[in-house]
Amino acid sequence: GAVVAEMNLWQNRPLDRIYPVVLIDAIVIKVRDAQVANRPVYVAIGVNLDGERDVLGLWLGPSGGEGAKQWATMLTELRNRGVADVLVVCCDGLKGLPESIRGTWPEATVQTCVVHMVRNSLRYASKKHWAQITRQMRGIYEAPTVEAAQANFDDFAAEWRPLYPAMIGSWERAWDEFVPFLEFPPELRKVVY
Repeated sequence: GAVVAEMNLWQNRPLDRIYPVVLIDAIVIKVRDAQVANRPVYVAIGVNLDGERDVLGLWLGPSGGEGAKQWATMLTELRNRGVADVLVVCCDGLKGLPESIRGTWPEATVQTCVVHMVRNSLRYASKKHWAQITRQMRGIYEAPTVEAAQANFDDFAAEWRPLYPAMIGSWERAWDEFVPFLEFPPELRKVVY
């Protein structure tokens, strides 16, 4: 009764007009319905103009993993609740997601989550190479300029492509959504990271 009513109020509360940064992600959890199934919980976290984090919404998705179409619906809901503009939307590299974001907030910069990129890269690599790969990736995402990052990436790619072509390919596909990060001042990079 009261808890559900309160939850509905929270889920539909009006939001700020502008968020400098919104982070979106899906976490898979076990949900008991008629049976226990893995279902994605979609989370949107806003960082407001004072630098404070706020959970803007939580949505339980259908079983079968996350989908960009699902995100489009939720992003529209956030816009309808008052979020007129977002400067940076940080997300994982889900296919179709950048288009959903640009469809909702055309001016937003879509930023692939750096932590996701790093984690994802290590999935392709043998554990014995993790320390070296992690160190070299840091040289890419901590580079002072796009040019320096590109040079560091070129070295990284030349070294690892023969062994891990899929890892290098994942960086190349994400590059356009990764480089905006390098234009941010260190304070904003920290928030996004």
